Amino acid sequence: MKILVINCGSSSVKYQLIDTETEIALAKGIVSRIGMSASVLTHKPFDRPEVTISGEILDHIVAVEYVVTILMSENHGVIKDRSEIEAIGHRVVHGGEEFSESALVTPDLMSSLRSLIELAPLHNPHNIRGINACMKTLPGLPMVAVFDTAFHHEMPPHAYIYGIPYVMYRRYGIRRYGFHGTSHKYVADRAALMLGKPIEDLKLITCHLGNGASITAIDGGVSIDTSMGFTPLEGLLMGTRCGDQDPAIILHIMAREELSLHEANTLLNKHSGLAGISGVSSDMREIIESVEEGHATAKIAFDIYCYRLRKYIAAYTAALGGLDALIFTAGVGENSALVREASVQGLGFMGVEIDAEKNRKAVGKEMDISTGSAKVKTLVIPTNEELVIARDTERIVKESQAKK
Repeated sequence: MKILVINCGSSSVKYQLIDTETEIALAKGIVSRIGMSASVLTHKPFDRPEVTISGEILDHIVAVEYVVTILMSENHGVIKDRSEIEAIGHRVVHGGEEFSESALVTPDLMSSLRSLIELAPLHNPHNIRGINACMKTLPGLPMVAVFDTAFHHEMPPHAYIYGIPYVMYRRYGIRRYGFHGTSHKYVADRAALMLGKPIEDLKLITCHLGNGASITAIDGGVSIDTSMGFTPLEGLLMGTRCGDQDPAIILHIMAREELSLHEANTLLNKHSGLAGISGVSSDMREIIESVEEGHATAKIAFDIYCYRLRKYIAAYTAALGGLDALIFTAGVGENSALVREASVQGLGFMGVEIDAEKNRKAVGKEMDISTGSAKVKTLVIPTNEELVIARDTERIVKESQAKK
């Protein structure tokens, strides 16, 4: 089945066309700067060079039409007709408590998604916009919503309830939801294959380290705790997000700086993290370059990043009651040997030991980087969230068709 996987942002549409029989991405790309001057479509067929096209792309409907058109183009396409696209899988950030797994897009589901906007105002509206754009551009095709939060749905109450009046959970749904679920699920399943053991028998910690970062404790294939919370702001230090902090801090800053709610939200989400501490960049590569040049606040930012990650690894090992494998994934996790090395420093008492040479060579490829004597395996596994979305989409569409 050929499935178009869509991930919509406020001014972008990321896409992949995946053949689920071979699990190959026939083409992938992104439409960026939607609604702005000089919009750009960057497109890469699996067997040909990348191409970049500029144009006036006013909204997400036009963006999806651009995507479909280039997928069929003579020089850059991978299909001859839009009828070859058999289904569409959409990444949806927040499924709340209602969606414990991926679901077929129906009028009822769309109504539910709109009701969840208040839980993810920065993400869900754009995901909904992408679904609506596909409905207009590719009418009649079955579509599936795949939720970032769904993988964490089985967390126990002691992991997801906050220390505020319980009525706030019942009234407003304030609880830990967790995110990056498709990534954590994918690398956990891959780890089980690499280790040659059933995932039901494994205790795993997965570290998704990109501009957004989260860590998850997985027991027998089930997420029992994760660092992101009610929003993606909680947990690890990130590119521009603050991660864990005393909640009174922002109240104090708001009072002293006379910040509005919007300004406070922007401070925590857009101007904190690596960027806010270092004053250099939100990009770990640039942070490391600055550290090597002797930049003091870049060094502080790097140290905080790795220290917090190390604390979570140790804490989640305790939550799991042991550990079989530690997994690094996403942009930083897959490519930064220095971050991996610093983050496991001092964890030898838990059985985590990495081989320096293997770690250095593990750049963007699947590898076991643990020493031969390590009691805990340390793995680098490139994530593939789009493949998880495609697999779920195929399964749910086929189940739906079988019921008719």
